[in-house]
Formats: sequence, C-alpha cells, structure tokens
Amino acid sequence: MSDGFPADRLKLMPEVPRQLAALQRFGHVDLDPTIAHLVEMRASQINGCAFCLDMHWKDARAAGEDEARLYLLDAWRENPEYSDRERAALELTEAVTRLEPGGVPDAIWDAAAAQFSRAELAGLLCKIAAINAWNRLQITTKAEPGHYQPGDFGKAPEPAGAGADAGAVAGSGAGDGGAR
Repeated sequence: MSDGFPADRLKLMPEVPRQLAALQRFGHVDLDPTIAHLVEMRASQINGCAFCLDMHWKDARAAGEDEARLYLLDAWRENPEYSDRERAALELTEAVTRLEPGGVPDAIWDAAAAQFSRAELAGLLCKIAAINAWNRLQITTKAEPGHYQPGDFGKAPEPAGAGADAGAVAGSGAGDGGAR
C-alpha cells in the first residue's frame, strides 16, 4: 500500500465531496445506524469497492455490529439473523445498486415501504444513492483500503440504536469520509 490516503488521484474540486456529503446527511435522517452500516457494506460488496468495504466494516464493528453478521452479509437471504427491516433494506439496496431496465420492481419497493416510514424510506434511498456514488468515486480514484480508522472523517460511529444521526460531517471534504 502507498501512503496516499484516500488516493493521490483524488484531486477533484472540493464541491464534489461536499455535494455528496449533503446527500449522505439526508440519508442519516430517521435511519437506524445498523441498517445504514449494512446498506453501505452491501452496496460496496456489489460494486467491488475495497476502500468502502474496509471503512464500513470498521465503522460497523466499532458501533457494535456482530462480526458473524458482517461475514454472512453476502448471503443475507440464507441467514436468519437479519430482521425483516434489514432484509427489506438489503433487498432495496441490491435492486437500486443493480438497477435493471424498468427500475426497482414493485414487490421490492412495496416490501420496503411496509417496513419503513416515508421519512425513513427517503433516507434509505439517499443512503443507497450516496454509497453508490462514493463507491464509484473511490474506485475511479483508486482509493486504497487499510488506512481508515473509525472516526477518521469526523465523529466515531455510534452504537446501534444510539440515534439516527450516526455520523456527522467533519468537513474533511476528502473521499468517502466527508460525509461521515
């Protein structure tokens, strides 16, 4: 690994991370931190973003998430440890991340709408959109995993159930962390 953190290639205008940070902040509104961590990790798995996987794994663990649940996240459908709300969020994450022609199927949308209030669903959609955007920025700029420590980009992750605003913006404006 190089010392570049997150990546020497990331020399974008400062407005880009700030704009994504605004979307990310909206994703924190009324969204359970546990679900937020799972969504960030699942989208990052699908997109193959090693930097974001490293970051969100560490944040989830620091917030008290069970390691076994994180190991089995790729096979969440077969694991009874995930709640109905988590399953609905993960299914919506997959559908939005792998967006097919015709959009998100009604059955997936309806399942999520049955589990989340309108405000939560709006926050969840913003969380999914933001992590997909961050994944693309980090992959494009060749951000290297292994450098991140919880709290590097602001407030350390809150334990699950500690509140919906589980990551205030620190104003770093760099990479994925400007929104954490």
